[in-house]
Amino acid sequence: MLNYPLLDVAVRTPALELRGASDVLLDRLAHVVRQGLAAADPPPYDDPMSLYESDPDVRVEKWLQSIWRGRGRVSPDAWRLYFVVLLDGEPVGVQDLIGDRFADVGTVTTFSWLSSAVRRRGVGREVRQAILHLAFEGLGAKEASSDAFVDNAGSNGVSRALGYAENGTDWATRQGEPALLQRWRLTRDAWLTQRRDDIELDGVEAARRTLSL
Repeated sequence: MLNYPLLDVAVRTPALELRGASDVLLDRLAHVVRQGLAAADPPPYDDPMSLYESDPDVRVEKWLQSIWRGRGRVSPDAWRLYFVVLLDGEPVGVQDLIGDRFADVGTVTTFSWLSSAVRRRGVGREVRQAILHLAFEGLGAKEASSDAFVDNAGSNGVSRALGYAENGTDWATRQGEPALLQRWRLTRDAWLTQRRDDIELDGVEAARRTLSL
């Protein structure tokens, strides 16, 4: 047990676990960031993004700083929950759940990355299903959104397979160059058609109180 409820949330599937991104877990994951294993080709992230830093030590420092800043901003209108992805007990990536005006409209957005060592094994889909279960079942979300650059086949494929509907496009920059984003939208009703019964949640009630839900 931790002293901060948002770090004590856990989501477990038969294949993996999401655990609140404590400093201990982030420290265990840092080597993945330092070695550049969070990167991909084509680049998947919008600017600015600490994972684009060329110096490995600076990359880790800025990555940690961004998480620390985000963890400290919590209100009913704006919050971001950070999770470390554990596969066979080893940290292999991150999964975030972001609430913006959640108390009013009940929508969430997700963000994630995985080590290149575990990609193309179905882990990304399992992680997304886990965080959606927390959002809809645990926190009562009404809708989830996601976006990815149009050439990010992995992320877009997961969204399509999980029942998201295309929700228009937008422009963003990555490494200073413009690139087209595909937006996705998943309603609660669509999620319910493939809701899983083998995903476990821990620590949600205390987290709901912290988030004033």
